[in-house]
Amino acid sequence: MSRSTLDSKGKGKTLPERMVSFFGPDGILSMSGGFEFRPQQQDMAKLVSKALTSSSSLIVEAGTGVGKSLAYLAPSVNFALENDRKAVISTHTINLQEQLVDKDLPLLAKLIENGFSVVLMKGRGNYLCPRRLKIALSNGSNLFDIDDLDELDAIRDWAEDTHDGTLSDMDFEPSMRVWSQVCSESHLCTPRTCGHDGLCFYQTTRKQATMADIVVINHTLLFTMMGANDGSDDIGEGFIFPRDFLIIDEAHTLENVAAKQLGLRVSRAGIRFDINRLYDVKRKRGMFQVIRHTEGVHCVVALNDAISNFFGLVESSCEFSSWGNECRVRSRGVVEDTLAEYFLEVEKNISIASEKVTSDSNRNEILDLGRRIKGWRISINEFLEQSLDGHVYWVERSKGSGDNIVLNSSPSDVSDELNDLFFNKKNACVLTSATLSVGENKEPIGYFKNRVGAESVNSVRIGSPFDYEKQMRIYLVKSIQDPRSDGYEADLARWIEHFVEKSKGRAFVLFTSYKLMNSVALKMNDKIKNMGYKLLVQGKKMPRNKLLNVFRQDPSSVLFGTDSFWAGVDVPGDALSNVIVTRLPFAVPDHPLTASRLEAIEESGGNSFLEYTVPEAILKLRQGVGRLIRSSSDQGIVVVLDNRILLKQYGKAFIRALPNAPIEIVED
Repeated sequence: MSRSTLDSKGKGKTLPERMVSFFGPDGILSMSGGFEFRPQQQDMAKLVSKALTSSSSLIVEAGTGVGKSLAYLAPSVNFALENDRKAVISTHTINLQEQLVDKDLPLLAKLIENGFSVVLMKGRGNYLCPRRLKIALSNGSNLFDIDDLDELDAIRDWAEDTHDGTLSDMDFEPSMRVWSQVCSESHLCTPRTCGHDGLCFYQTTRKQATMADIVVINHTLLFTMMGANDGSDDIGEGFIFPRDFLIIDEAHTLENVAAKQLGLRVSRAGIRFDINRLYDVKRKRGMFQVIRHTEGVHCVVALNDAISNFFGLVESSCEFSSWGNECRVRSRGVVEDTLAEYFLEVEKNISIASEKVTSDSNRNEILDLGRRIKGWRISINEFLEQSLDGHVYWVERSKGSGDNIVLNSSPSDVSDELNDLFFNKKNACVLTSATLSVGENKEPIGYFKNRVGAESVNSVRIGSPFDYEKQMRIYLVKSIQDPRSDGYEADLARWIEHFVEKSKGRAFVLFTSYKLMNSVALKMNDKIKNMGYKLLVQGKKMPRNKLLNVFRQDPSSVLFGTDSFWAGVDVPGDALSNVIVTRLPFAVPDHPLTASRLEAIEESGGNSFLEYTVPEAILKLRQGVGRLIRSSSDQGIVVVLDNRILLKQYGKAFIRALPNAPIEIVED
């Protein structure tokens, strides 16, 4: 049954008409504090309304300052309530989720007559399962050592007072060894086993989500839940719920999230983690110890040794790239599958043990581990046989405290699969981001649409309401040395010093590699200190959020950052007045996934540099530059310390994609 949403003045009008009024100078939204009429926001709300009412797909690039979250939330809430539908809002970052749930949706709830319900869903492994906690406590010292038991007691105490039963509600960080025994898992925490008493945090949240008007999730969980449904008749034409519709914000990340979620990841550490739950050789504890299954213990010990040998062979067979720790595997059978027989023996013992166990809960725990072991065995075979069509395969190596070897695969091209998942349904799907276009002359957002299989989807670019001509000035330094020359690093330090002084600190300096960032930081640390500024460097024993808070609070600071500081960082006000881009952010060409995408373009007769490398770098440059102006009162400068933007033909595409601000070319 539909519900009234707006006041009586809106009766008889279409949703697009009502949204134009809602976002108008004298509309309902103007009653909220801090309202600022933005015609761009009004335009976007009207477009989203039309897509929802016609059950069609839409892609919107909404420039910084448009207020895109409210522009899609208001039509979504109204459409959901009036048509008894569910809105699924998917984001990439936690920061945006928190903004939607804690700020934007509560604002709308005050303005809409009957209110609405919102549920934030996290990945299942974030939730405590009280039933599993009870089982873990009963298994005691057979499963845990003294330190683990202390941690388990702390989780039990926390469970009595927690609001949502998720990791983010904890004031301590449990070890994954302990948490894995008490968190929600798909075959162990089910509506049948945990849903009847209303005490299970995950089952309660899942039930609330089925009843809610608005469900907020992240992209990874979106793919997980769509995969779990796998064409289920229960959801009909829905994405993850019956009669739902989908809004994907931060859509520029969709291709890479999809490539990861639709591929394989077989980790030596992950396998060890699971078999240690059966029996930990060092700690002499685990489920086989709990049920006193000696033969199973012997099998796990043998499998442990076999894992060391197998992954040792994999590592020795690989030639890892000079750029990183990846080695592409181009042919089947890089090593022999020496693990299968050991996996099968453990699986057989799990089956035998499960028949002898009298406790249903212990039997379920063991059988679930059996499913995991079988999953690892199948995935290793798929990797070695390269049986997944259209996938690129590679081995990844990490050194240090997290020493690990990982077998990976990803589809090189996800466009067909994304087209089927999102754009071939009768339900509306809206994709939006501040950065989707790469300065195309013909089809707006054409590059992005091609990458995600949305060529036939209607797309619109909505510009920023900010006055870049007055708020920003761009410096392109021509006289700096070429980034590929030996003298570039010294020259780079000189120019960074010059522009940091110009802005009196308050600068982000964005790098494309940790190596260059750390080298320049070492050269400039004393110099920046002598200038009276504090140098903050990413990765120097300070978490990203804390680093940002220190930067915001100290107006004399200069922050050196790499990949994660190019996007998703919001520092409005005077704290950030200068964004320095050290190099055009071209992706490393020999990461296996990137290389396979380049090869596919070349094989089809295209120019991979112009058709992939340049557009990807333009998107990242736009994201980096977008850190500067975050409100209508912000002012500052952007500096590009890579002369290829002026000397190379492709540089024109980068300049064309920059905000419409005055450009000054620095020649000496």
